[in-house]
Amino acid sequence: MVSKIIVELVDQFKHKYSIKMILDVLEIPQSTYYRWKHKDKEKDKVTQKVIELCEENNFTYGYRKITALINQLYSASINHKRVQRIMRGYNLNCRVRPKKSKKMGKPYYKTDNLLQRQFKANQPMEVLTTDITYLPFGNSMLYLSSTMDVYNGEIVAYKIDNKQGQSLVNDTLNQIDIPENCILHSDQGSVYTSYAYYQLCEEKGIIRSMSRKGTPADNAPIESFHSSLKCETFYINNELNSSNQIVIDIVENYIKNYNNNRIQQKLGYLSPRKYRELAA
Repeated sequence: MVSKIIVELVDQFKHKYSIKMILDVLEIPQSTYYRWKHKDKEKDKVTQKVIELCEENNFTYGYRKITALINQLYSASINHKRVQRIMRGYNLNCRVRPKKSKKMGKPYYKTDNLLQRQFKANQPMEVLTTDITYLPFGNSMLYLSSTMDVYNGEIVAYKIDNKQGQSLVNDTLNQIDIPENCILHSDQGSVYTSYAYYQLCEEKGIIRSMSRKGTPADNAPIESFHSSLKCETFYINNELNSSNQIVIDIVENYIKNYNNNRIQQKLGYLSPRKYRELAA
């Protein structure tokens, strides 16, 4: 810290006084000053190079890959922790959707696809569909669990958390009173095939339905909603990418507007909530 202050001080006054005179007043040897200055320049070079490499690779590389590229360019090895600090400080972390880790063992309970892509319902809370999506837009990964009423496309429950655990989906489901024999459709993710989720659905009298493995189109309504959320907010304005709290606020405001104001052609150009109210 002292070295940085000295270098900045000399740079500030070297146009009025000689560097030697400034250093004599500060009682700093010239050799020490030039060593600090060289080190400071090298530090700036590394930071700039890290920024360039992240931008060149469209933020698809994490700090390990960026460290490897940096060390291909410099003779002196750069520590990966230093690169990680730079990337974190300049918000350069990898923005690619993380791969889902494989779960060992068999799921507790799977069920058939009862909807077969027929996303229709005659009344509210007759058919629901649910899913989890990634929110890689803040200073750490967040996860959004949403449940949609197929009848009018309304988001009837959601939860945002920094962990993609069982409590995320169970807490989402516990937000709503569901009539017996309601069909709840999901994919075959481990949180939906777990015993805890199966037990909760049994307690609520819910009929479960599941997409075929690796077939997002089997859960199209909620998949489409999550895609629209990202496309209409984060993907069109990079300045929205900020703190986790700002990401949460953006998602909550989007869902509120989606339910109350966003008209849909299939609903006769009414919002989901307006359509439900008029049909009641």
